[in-house]
Amino acid sequence: MSSVDIAATAHSLSADQLLKKLGVDIKKGLSDAQVVAHREKYGKNELPEEEKTSFLALFIQQFDDLLVKILLTAAIISFVLAWLEEGEAQTTAFMEPFVIGLILVANAVVGVVQETNAEKAIEALKKYEAQEAQVIRNGHHMSIPTAELVVGDIVEVSSTLLSLLVLIFVLCLPFI
Repeated sequence: MSSVDIAATAHSLSADQLLKKLGVDIKKGLSDAQVVAHREKYGKNELPEEEKTSFLALFIQQFDDLLVKILLTAAIISFVLAWLEEGEAQTTAFMEPFVIGLILVANAVVGVVQETNAEKAIEALKKYEAQEAQVIRNGHHMSIPTAELVVGDIVEVSSTLLSLLVLIFVLCLPFI
């Protein structure tokens, strides 16, 4: 069974069925050989590092929105019409495209600041992630680095940690 199959069906299986499919004894956990096999099959328990986006790329991304594109088009049309205007009205006619452009640039700056702050918040949250996990392997309770967890590990969750996870979930509900 591939990792995609497990991921797609794990939620619909009972705990006993899932343990059987993964070949795990709930009292003994995984053996060393199973850990190696599961790591090769499913990979490490790590998220890939994301490449940082440059300031210029973030700024340009802010213009990839339908409403912003409409406003940009309106500013260009308004600029062309102002250019075709003759006389003293030409000077005041450039005011409209200038204001629209200024609003678009301000919107892009605010968007970049928000994205930058969000990235900093995510980095700060990573400092709070657990560095070790309590598991049962080879029939023994042990502490291992979280990056060494594999599919099928029997992980012990303390009631304090469980309460914290429930609290975080409840606090995040309005944002989901």
